[in-house]
Amino acid sequence: MPEEILQVPQQPAVPVAGEASAVDFAVPQLLKEGVPMLKVSAKKQKRYLFRLDPDQGQIVWQSKKLRIIPIENIKELRSGADARYWREQFQLAASYEDLWLTIVYVLDGGYKTLHLLSATREVHALWDSTLRRLYALRQKLMCGLGHADERQAVWERQFWRASAEEDQRLTFEDVERMCRRLNINPSREDLMRRFKQADTQNRGYLDFTDFKCFVKALKARPELDRLYKRLANGSPGGIITFPLFEKFMRGTQRSGLSQPELERVFLKYASTPGEETAGRAPSSPMQNSLDLAVQSASTPQCPGPLPSSLSLPQSSSSPPPPPSPPAISAPSLETAVLTLKGFTAFLLSPDNLAFADQHGRIDHDMTRPLPEYFISSSHNTYLEGHQLVGKSTVEGYIRALLHSCRSVELDIYDGDKEPVVYHGRTLTTKVSLRDTCSTIAKYAFVASPYPIIISAEIHCSLPQQDMVADIMREQFGDALVCAPVDDRPQIEQLPSPEDLKGRVLLKAKNLYVTEKDGIREKEVVVDTESSSTETSASDSDFAAEVKHEWRKARENEAEMIKDLKSDLKSELRKARNALGRVRPPRRGSSTPSSSASLSGTTLVGASSIALATPPPAPQKVKMSLALVALLVYTVGVKCRGLNKKEVYAPEHVFSLSETTANRILKQGMLDLVKHNRTHLVRIYPKGMRIGSTNYEPHRYWAAGAQLVALNWQTFDLGYMINHAMFQRNGRAGYVLKPLALRTNDKQLLSKRTNHCLDVTVISAQQLPRPKDSQGREIIDKSILDPFVEVSIHIPDWAHTPYQHPHVHAPHSRSPSPAPAPPASAATARTVTMRTSVVKNNGFNPVWEQRLSLPFDLVGDMRELVFVRFAVKQEDKEDEEPLAVYCASLGSLNTGYRHLPLHDGQLSQYLFSTLFVKLEVHDV
Repeated sequence: MPEEILQVPQQPAVPVAGEASAVDFAVPQLLKEGVPMLKVSAKKQKRYLFRLDPDQGQIVWQSKKLRIIPIENIKELRSGADARYWREQFQLAASYEDLWLTIVYVLDGGYKTLHLLSATREVHALWDSTLRRLYALRQKLMCGLGHADERQAVWERQFWRASAEEDQRLTFEDVERMCRRLNINPSREDLMRRFKQADTQNRGYLDFTDFKCFVKALKARPELDRLYKRLANGSPGGIITFPLFEKFMRGTQRSGLSQPELERVFLKYASTPGEETAGRAPSSPMQNSLDLAVQSASTPQCPGPLPSSLSLPQSSSSPPPPPSPPAISAPSLETAVLTLKGFTAFLLSPDNLAFADQHGRIDHDMTRPLPEYFISSSHNTYLEGHQLVGKSTVEGYIRALLHSCRSVELDIYDGDKEPVVYHGRTLTTKVSLRDTCSTIAKYAFVASPYPIIISAEIHCSLPQQDMVADIMREQFGDALVCAPVDDRPQIEQLPSPEDLKGRVLLKAKNLYVTEKDGIREKEVVVDTESSSTETSASDSDFAAEVKHEWRKARENEAEMIKDLKSDLKSELRKARNALGRVRPPRRGSSTPSSSASLSGTTLVGASSIALATPPPAPQKVKMSLALVALLVYTVGVKCRGLNKKEVYAPEHVFSLSETTANRILKQGMLDLVKHNRTHLVRIYPKGMRIGSTNYEPHRYWAAGAQLVALNWQTFDLGYMINHAMFQRNGRAGYVLKPLALRTNDKQLLSKRTNHCLDVTVISAQQLPRPKDSQGREIIDKSILDPFVEVSIHIPDWAHTPYQHPHVHAPHSRSPSPAPAPPASAATARTVTMRTSVVKNNGFNPVWEQRLSLPFDLVGDMRELVFVRFAVKQEDKEDEEPLAVYCASLGSLNTGYRHLPLHDGQLSQYLFSTLFVKLEVHDV
């Protein structure tokens, strides 16, 4: 370790934030001003001044450029033993363990890690505890769309700090700059009018109180005012009473709440006439103070690897919060009314979520056999990126497991001393099997208690196969399934997720399984699922594809390519030679040449000799019986076809590449559906996806496939659909399949119905600005011109998709272009429509346009249809959307809903929402 770490100046001891009460907690001044820490990487260690900005929600340091990590982008914080893997990778002494902090975050489309060493244990503890609390605060504010007042307070302080000078004043020029940051482009005259209205004391500047008044006017929602007036039309005083609210909930919102629950929700947001003007706000949600103090230390129902927040920071740059109003008795159902303010609070609250499973509870029956579930699955889990030259690390396992992935993949090869994991026949780096299994054991059941299935491709010699078995037994202990859980020697059906809670199952091919399920003692050829590059393409096509990916990888990892260039050329030569061996000979090329003869002996041309020479026999290896003993409920076998002649034991699992699966879907989809009712099947991406792209998984879910594996390191449409599916059932990683895929009733699968999804895109709130590769907002004089694209993704139920004869064109209060035709997508079963463009407004654009998207269902399997909302910029349709939201149609509540918006890596924006009305009608 370099001497530099010892030269970091000692900081005065500061009490750890956790000792303060929830209300009193504030970000320590030391962290706001900055603390010198050592940034550690594989190449070097260098000291920088790191500071924490609680109002902006950022970690900031200055290297050659200003570096920023938004708190919302943090995926995990590791310290102490949790960060040991990286410390050991960098070969640093164990004495630094108590000073080490690893921050895993997403930026510029990929996962990144920041490794920091503090000068003292006190400073380390201060950073660690404060970051965890800030992270938990902002995660809490993003859970659903509740905590409206706290989010408003965070927003006000963030933009106040960003806009106000040291004198804590906003001039008109400051307000103009702030509006540019907010994507607002009002006329100078209109902005001056608003400024003067907020400047009640006519001082020529705004203080924080004036600023909040200015923001309130700026954030007015005229579309909600129009909706409220329509709903209250005809009522005395034009105010919503409980009967009107009940009609709205039962009719428009399709609420299934019981009568007492509905009354409770109404009273939660209602007030007695006249109370709001007298100072009383609506109940609970609007009574939260506008400061940042946490009112409760309870754990929010949110996913995430970090502990929940105990308290929130309080900014010293803002005035103290106003005193709480005196307690007032709750209104009665007969006298209570729902004002516009209360109605707005309800629409933004957790009581009106768009996602039906947002409560986070496991509500599916978990006692059914394993084949009756979709199981969240990862392909090439060990890879961080590219399949040719990417890095193999344990990070992929941590990320996947913390997001409830329940099936991870290991490609295991002989190592110098012990087996290693990497992508065979490529230039990817290697990671030890022992480290990988240790990581899986540590993180397996953090996010979900249900079983882990390790899908292993074992390419090892017999001695190292024994090591594989020993390492797994050692690392997983009693969690590893080595015998049937019910002690029955004969497996009649697979156990349930509930039966296997907290257990680890190994899936690998049992090379001793014959057609009669016997065991043979003689040597057998290792025959494993191959996830490396397929050789079905022509020589030239394959070489072109590899060279294309090589060029792409070289741009991103120039140094690695430089070191490995000669090796890659060697691999390309081997690939071409292999292709030459498997290609059938051209007509006539195998006929010996008779043009040259000596003493009656025919001479054979050199090329003919090469073609006639048989390839060397594959090396035969016995499979370790210690490894065979670990295959209990997930015994890998080769797919021998799907027909009555072929019988598979309940524990037999086969894997299909997407190419093979697509062929089966065309030729006999119902046969695959029938097989998947009682057996597990794994689908994996074809080898030619060497850029680690993904297919659309719902195509294979529709055939009942359970283990549909994806490249989790690639944030594309396939990943988004997979993420949306497994947000369901409390993010347990197991989702019960629709009844049509579980029952033997053939009538369900023959039932086809036609429908339309009607989406009224009403408005958006506080759309994000584009960011550069460092995570900084791109702020210039240009203003956003946004539009919304809605697409519906339907499995391949049939060869003739339903097309609605009368698709609604968007209509609005102002002329707009016709909707775009269905966008070209990965499959023909995508229908896409878009709104018109709103010019010069990314802060509160209003469309109020209705789009109708036709779709069909088989067996009423609405859960397998997915809806994607994308907010895009005019003339930049091909770029990554500004914001997205994706959900299963079966999990979307209908009626008026605010959709939380996410970036391309599915990190939620704290302030951005899309207001829509959703309806589904039969055709």
